[in-house]
Amino acid sequence: MDSQTTCSATPSTTSFIVKSLTKAIVEHHLAPGAKLSEQKLANQFSVSRTLVRQAFFQLSQNRLIRLEPARGAFVASPSVTEAKQVFAVRRMLEAEMTRAFIRVVTPAMIRTLKAHVALEKSAVEGEDISNRTELLGDFHIRIAQLMGNEVLAQMLLGLISRCSLITLMYQSTSAAEHSNEDHADIVKALAAKDEARAIRLMDEHLHQVEANLTLPT
Repeated sequence: MDSQTTCSATPSTTSFIVKSLTKAIVEHHLAPGAKLSEQKLANQFSVSRTLVRQAFFQLSQNRLIRLEPARGAFVASPSVTEAKQVFAVRRMLEAEMTRAFIRVVTPAMIRTLKAHVALEKSAVEGEDISNRTELLGDFHIRIAQLMGNEVLAQMLLGLISRCSLITLMYQSTSAAEHSNEDHADIVKALAAKDEARAIRLMDEHLHQVEANLTLPT
């Protein structure tokens, strides 16, 4: 198997390359720190190096790879310390988000969140690792969006993207299933407008997600 990617189909777009490389990283075919050859990937995907560079840029924005001047592109090596700091900030931020959401929650918002949780459940049961990770992260962003607070949504997106690689690589299927169940319980508390319970569940959920990651030592 080529160490650069696991996809054998002929790509035609940058998004295809991004998806293929993401899959290779998630499935551990590309290890943290691995150097990515622009020319080899261009040859393998039968595309120009320009498209590969565009894919590298998108992946770097998602913090799945890092771009080093004069050295090239490398699969990101997640920092355990960084992940812990991100979760600490998220707990502080999302506690207040949960409190604010309850003040404006409507039945339509709850229906939207329930539909999202159902999509998560399908992705977890289908062992769609990349999709499940995206959906589980998007749940938190969706709450901010439903409140109409795009600034908060963008802040959360940035925070979640910083720990996306470590979650992709080190969250087990059982942990992902537990996260989906947590989200369902949070939605129930939000629907009941039980502020104390909703905040507690959100805090416990984020603590548990962090604890369930099989972090490198």
